[in-house]
Amino acid sequence: MGTQLTTQLLKRFIPLDSLKRQNLDALFRKTQISALDQGRIILKQGDSDDQRLIYLVSGSVVLTAADGSAEVIEHNSDAARRPISEALPRQHTVTAATPVEYISLDADLLDVMLTWDQTGTYEVSDLGTIDGGFSKDQWMIVLLQTRAFQKIPPSNIQAIFMRMQQIVYSAGDIIIHQGDEGDFFYVLTAGQCAVTRETPLNRDGIRLAELNVGDTFGEEALISSNKRNATVSMLTEGSVMRLSKDDFHDLLKEPTIDKVDYKGAHEIVSEGGQWLDVRLPSEFSESHESEAINIPLYFIRLKLSTLDPETRYVVYCDTGRRSSAATFILSEKGFNACVLEDGIKNAEK
Repeated sequence: MGTQLTTQLLKRFIPLDSLKRQNLDALFRKTQISALDQGRIILKQGDSDDQRLIYLVSGSVVLTAADGSAEVIEHNSDAARRPISEALPRQHTVTAATPVEYISLDADLLDVMLTWDQTGTYEVSDLGTIDGGFSKDQWMIVLLQTRAFQKIPPSNIQAIFMRMQQIVYSAGDIIIHQGDEGDFFYVLTAGQCAVTRETPLNRDGIRLAELNVGDTFGEEALISSNKRNATVSMLTEGSVMRLSKDDFHDLLKEPTIDKVDYKGAHEIVSEGGQWLDVRLPSEFSESHESEAINIPLYFIRLKLSTLDPETRYVVYCDTGRRSSAATFILSEKGFNACVLEDGIKNAEK
């Protein structure tokens, strides 16, 4: 016991082994190894609320199904390269058969990082390096890890980055004033900011918070159409990327993509349609829909010539995030494509 966490250890697991170095490094900084004694429960059968992905680092676990059948997974087995009892609701109660070490990851965060990893970098290469020492990949990765950004429709991610404008500030500069109309959504890419609110008893303002690189602000006034409820000023030299109010509203909306449930998808395929799995080859090899073809999202533009413009494609991944991005690309190129809503992992079969 006492295994040291390294990026090389993370690359042992699927699909972490496919992440680009910057995303893997970012994931490494947010991950830690947990330990449990023999007999302790890690996951409970039937649980739908626990969104974690659990990877076994050392020891062995017992997976017990609702019918009482059991399976043992050792940390050095092929099965341990994948998340333990990943499907929701959980199909097994997972118990430590020996003292174990494991890591748990936020499933939504990893899915966003996989989507960005496979769609974004070459699309935004003209952004270059951001003043303040943050490369385009670094600050984007920080932003992608925020909860607010994970709510953005996946096929809009690239467009948002392309439309953002960089603004450089000096210490003491005010970015937004309390009482002004909302005009931009902001991402802090270098430096620190202070958030203050003026009150009748304190004209200088009460400091509410400090913002750091990757923090977002300004969205509340855009969503509610109210005036700014606080002032944000630079504590240090720094920079922001900002997105205009119109772009914010346009790009935070779900794009026009045809969606279909699992039953409807099977009807399309039975009538001559084609399953298109855009997950990684390692994920595809584990399980996939019958007769599905596999074109990972990062290859989709390169493989357009292999697809039939007359065929209706049902595009899927685990959650619907990567497949939404792929469907958007295919639709833009004139293909007849729809996305399996919420992905194959959450499909009601």
